[in-house]
Amino acid sequence: MAEQRAPRALIVLVCTAAAVIVLAGMQAVQSILGPVILALTLVIAVSPLREWLYRHKAPGWMLVMIPLLVVIVVLLGMIAILSFAAAQLAILAPKYAHQFNEVIAELQRWLAGLGYGTAEINKALSSIDFGKLIDLAQSVFSGLLGVFSSLFLIVVMLLAMSLDAPIYSRIMAAASDERPALITAFTTFTHKTRRYLIVSTIFGAICSALDIVALYALDVPLPLLWGVFALITNYVPNIGFFLGLIPPALLGLLEGGPKTMILVIVAYIAINVVIQSFIQPKFLGDAVGLSTTVTFLSLIVWTWVLGPLGALLAIPLSLLVRALLVDSDPNGKWAAALVSGRLPSSAKAPDAAA
Repeated sequence: MAEQRAPRALIVLVCTAAAVIVLAGMQAVQSILGPVILALTLVIAVSPLREWLYRHKAPGWMLVMIPLLVVIVVLLGMIAILSFAAAQLAILAPKYAHQFNEVIAELQRWLAGLGYGTAEINKALSSIDFGKLIDLAQSVFSGLLGVFSSLFLIVVMLLAMSLDAPIYSRIMAAASDERPALITAFTTFTHKTRRYLIVSTIFGAICSALDIVALYALDVPLPLLWGVFALITNYVPNIGFFLGLIPPALLGLLEGGPKTMILVIVAYIAINVVIQSFIQPKFLGDAVGLSTTVTFLSLIVWTWVLGPLGALLAIPLSLLVRALLVDSDPNGKWAAALVSGRLPSSAKAPDAAA
């Protein structure tokens, strides 16, 4: 008797419904899940330091405490930067409110000279309030700062994961014979996540330093702050560059006029295109393993699930999901191809002229 299988359409619908339920559940517990995911990502990021200490026969307490202290210093630094950014925006708001109103008035006159000075356009421009823009910017900084509000939970999770990391490494090595596909998937996930974070941090820091030099040269206020902010937004895929560009470009407009704003935009584009489009891919290679479409969808989904933290960790989270659902399945090579946008190594690409 032939085996009866469920229709593929039914399987797809059931899997989609299950995914929606799981994501909604994750969103409901984001205050707990977010710090846990952040702690896991940070433990993976500093694992090379732990391995280096182990190879140099460091005592057990150093294997735990040194990577933990490095991560805590980084977290405290990010909290300080975001807090300072929110405070500086509040200080700058009264100073630049008058300039902003003048820019809007000048834009209205320019449009009127082109024949577009209709009542609708004037009404729309007059409704733009600098105070609302500042409130929006402060809400963004506050949202990012809220990511680290559960600092105690993050530190506790970091400590627990750091203590368990050596034994988990031995468990995975011992299980490689019985579950080779799953262990290989997790090993690939940790390797890709670590490489993505390290390479993105290094080249993000280079871009940040060059951005700071350019902002200093253009006399844009708070260049150091916006350079560090560009480093943080570098971890947000697809739109991180634009998030890091908006504050200095706006301040350049208010401080030096349209010419300064254009020069800030040109400098940012030149720096980021050269480094992130031509140099960084040579070092990053296929560390991400996600297509452009999947990366953008990941940003949308994980931001909805975990808020600002989901935007910062969209790539690591998607790599984890890929490891669990795709790479761990020996028959999932075509699903992996769809996710990564690359043909499997055993497949032959069709003739483009066909």
